[in-house]
Amino acid sequence: MKKCISILIVILTIIACSTTSQNIASADNASNKKVNDTVRIANDSLEYEVIIIDNGFNYWLASRALPRNHYSLAYLENKNQQYVTEWNIRATQPNRYNPNLYEMTIDYQPQIHYGYEVNYLIYNYMIYFQNTYKQKLAGYVPQR
Repeated sequence: MKKCISILIVILTIIACSTTSQNIASADNASNKKVNDTVRIANDSLEYEVIIIDNGFNYWLASRALPRNHYSLAYLENKNQQYVTEWNIRATQPNRYNPNLYEMTIDYQPQIHYGYEVNYLIYNYMIYFQNTYKQKLAGYVPQR
């Protein structure tokens, strides 16, 4: 049975209808950037996967994230442990933190070696999340 590390943030955007073709064209251009906004990466040998659903993350990952192998695996694991710990604290306190941002906890266990790709994706989602939603989970947040 596969275990799943899921970061599911679904942003529902209500776009007001407009009769002008300029507004319709703008909405079409924005939706082109949001196509295929589900990112899935799996480490089949460990039977773990990451599923990220967030409008704009796939585009951000392709355009703004630093390339793979820029960070060491140890760095990514360390930062992910810090970010996920704070995330889980916030997810368990819906009266204090926005429950629409922190919908569920993340099952990230530091004693399990998820591999580079899983850690890279989690780390970059955490950077994207903090910059996009003006949150600060732990320490310095790179501005990309």
